[in-house]
Amino acid sequence: MVPGGRREAHGVVPGAGRFGAPGPALVWLLAAACGGGAAPHTLAAAPRAEEACRPAAARADRLADVGPRGELILDSGRRAVLSGLHWPDAPEIDAAARSWLLAFRGMPLVLTERGPEDRWGRRRADGIAGEADPVDLAGGLVAAGLGYADAGEADALCRPALRALEAAPRAAGHGLWAGGPLAATDEPALSARAGRFVVVEGRILHVGERSARTYLDFARRGEQGLTVTVQKRTWRILSEHGLSAATLRGRLVRIRGTVEIGRGPLIDLAGVEGIEVVEGERALRR
Repeated sequence: MVPGGRREAHGVVPGAGRFGAPGPALVWLLAAACGGGAAPHTLAAAPRAEEACRPAAARADRLADVGPRGELILDSGRRAVLSGLHWPDAPEIDAAARSWLLAFRGMPLVLTERGPEDRWGRRRADGIAGEADPVDLAGGLVAAGLGYADAGEADALCRPALRALEAAPRAAGHGLWAGGPLAATDEPALSARAGRFVVVEGRILHVGERSARTYLDFARRGEQGLTVTVQKRTWRILSEHGLSAATLRGRLVRIRGTVEIGRGPLIDLAGVEGIEVVEGERALRR
């Protein structure tokens, strides 16, 4: 266990300090398959998503090394990536996250795999390192501001409780959250992150529904800011859960996705997990 933590019934993650420096421990929130919501607005998982999130039997291994973008290289010769985690794009934080994981090299590791292999022959897995004082690897990285909670290519975020662990580093401005939340109206900052995954916060000012997709605009007419495109299938699922043009207009939300540049910064919403309604939390003011 990293110093400064305290053990709980289900293990702990180290506290969020700059680039993983230990602080007060956070309770390990291991969500059951697609359970344990932590997002301000959590959507019920579809049957296909529940299947992808169903955990396999836990198995023992050891961490041999850490490959590119947080790939876990195991003593058994197998490879895995941490479920529910988006590895940081920024080189400085990539290096810090890799160093954080390498501190567990050679330790006993319990892996609980989820879903099929990806295109590179890896499984998504929950990883718990150590025996006497187990540490949740994905939770520790998120709590230290060294990773985002994200569903990636999966149909659902299997551990929605990971998003709750973002709150402390976001409030403290640690790691990925240095400088505060990225504002949807900060066009220069968004453009500088073209091609990178971001979490953006802002208030939806206009919703334009079209036959093929819906457009969410965060800037006033004539001003530059983020536009989010939502494909027809995703918009239908959101609407089924009460997130319509009427209910989203004027609401404070967080958007997760990769920035593209068109007439301005653009994010194409990968799925329903890419939007969180955070109304009621402290609003972003810039």
